Amino acid sequence: MKSPLLLPAAATLLALAACNNKPAQPEVVDTNPDPMATQLANRAPVELPPAIKAEKTFRCKDNSLVYVTFFEGDKQALVRTEKAGSPTRLTADKGGDPLTATGGWKLTGNPSNITLTRPGKDSLTCKS
Repeated sequence: MKSPLLLPAAATLLALAACNNKPAQPEVVDTNPDPMATQLANRAPVELPPAIKAEKTFRCKDNSLVYVTFFEGDKQALVRTEKAGSPTRLTADKGGDPLTATGGWKLTGNPSNITLTRPGKDSLTCKS
């Protein structure tokens, strides 16, 4: 006695086996080349902005306050002479060099002790 479902099941499996014909290469949907592909491939490496290393408030010898944000790599700092004042960005070419800005700004030191020279004023020694 043969099962009446055997013949339709075999036909279904044969039909499904024929459906699995995938091409060897993926199908290309868009044939337009990227107009900036060569420019993007030849671009200079991007340098991310440095992370904040420390934000400190310093008390100076003349009893004034200076607010300094130090960045990783020791090549940049933001200095404010008032808490809500606009910051001055001081930079250096190499880590460890004095940080400078146009106008006569100069900062040396670390997040514990700094020496700050401002335009038209005497040098300040400050501690956090």
